[in-house]
Amino acid sequence: MRTPAAPDRSRLRVLVVEDDDTIGRHLETGLRGHDYAPTWCRTGTGALAEAARAPYDVLLLDLGLPDMDGLDVARRLRARLPDLLIVVLTARTDDIDIIAGLDAGADDYLVKPFSLTVLLARLRAHLRRHTAAASAREPVPLGDLVVDVTARRCALLGADVPLRAKEFDLLAVLAGRIGEAVSRETLMAEVWDENWFGSTKTLDVTLAGLRRRLTEAAQAGGRPVLLPRITTLRGHGYRLERQPEPRD
Repeated sequence: MRTPAAPDRSRLRVLVVEDDDTIGRHLETGLRGHDYAPTWCRTGTGALAEAARAPYDVLLLDLGLPDMDGLDVARRLRARLPDLLIVVLTARTDDIDIIAGLDAGADDYLVKPFSLTVLLARLRAHLRRHTAAASAREPVPLGDLVVDVTARRCALLGADVPLRAKEFDLLAVLAGRIGEAVSRETLMAEVWDENWFGSTKTLDVTLAGLRRRLTEAAQAGGRPVLLPRITTLRGHGYRLERQPEPRD
């Protein structure tokens, strides 16, 4: 791993993890030329150390690293940095591999070879949505769950529910349309990218993770709680519904 320079904190900080010299140099040069502050690591171990040393906004992660599987890097950094934007760069094209990357905590993926133009467009789309989601909105009460988009906080009976970035974004979109049928296309456009192409399994994986984390949070309290219900609308999308208050 090269000795990284301290990232420029006036620009978005990008940690590039790529062992291929040609690709790594191309990404580093291209990102710097578009006003990002990249740091390039060639190994997973080096990336984990660098992420612990300095704050980063974006992780561009190759899965085929020489010292460890990129999925392990994604899992560790997602656990430590829930708001980090993780984009997987992979030569693996099977759906099962892409789903594994998303389930490990990635927000997006690009299959090699890819163009720098497409990567930059994806980054802009993700960062634009993150900024828009942080605009002022009143917290949305959903039974015992409260979704505060401004603070990017989801709380159950006052206790934070640790959601991944895209899980929160997905919940925020659904919470803004209580009782409405929201199509898969709308969710992909608003949470990911209006120009998204390829498999929408990323939506299913993220939705499954959201359901799992809400259920785990409810069970952890040891007492009954009132959670919203996410209903699957086959062939269309999803609907978020408030559960009725229990009768005495």
